[in-house]
Amino acid sequence: MNPDNQNGYMLIFRGTDWYKGLSPEQMQQVFDQWMNWFNGLKEDGRAIAGNPLEKEGRIVSGKNRVVSDGPFAEAKETIGGYFLLNVKTMDEAVAIAKDCPGLPYGIRVEVRPVAPQCPINAELQAETELATV
Repeated sequence: MNPDNQNGYMLIFRGTDWYKGLSPEQMQQVFDQWMNWFNGLKEDGRAIAGNPLEKEGRIVSGKNRVVSDGPFAEAKETIGGYFLLNVKTMDEAVAIAKDCPGLPYGIRVEVRPVAPQCPINAELQAETELATV
């Protein structure tokens, strides 16, 4: 994997029940830490966007485009939100993820590079180029 990425990185926050067992004051304190962290990243240009996601949604799947309720809040892997980062390396993105205020409360942060194009399309283009040589 190329350690440099011109398209940035995404932090995906997994887990939506981090606040269980916390008092309203503790919840507010974590929320304030989270907002200070995000706003600091935006101010210095390392974060482009970020939002929490609603707990309810729909899942569309299969050849018949079946629509079902989901994701389910009790699932530990539910995605609770994301940040889109403007950093060049995985190491920079991981360092930012390590500062997530939700980590001590069970949040997991997935760090993923943003691809310049669909990887399948890139493979198809490479195969087409090889076939014409």
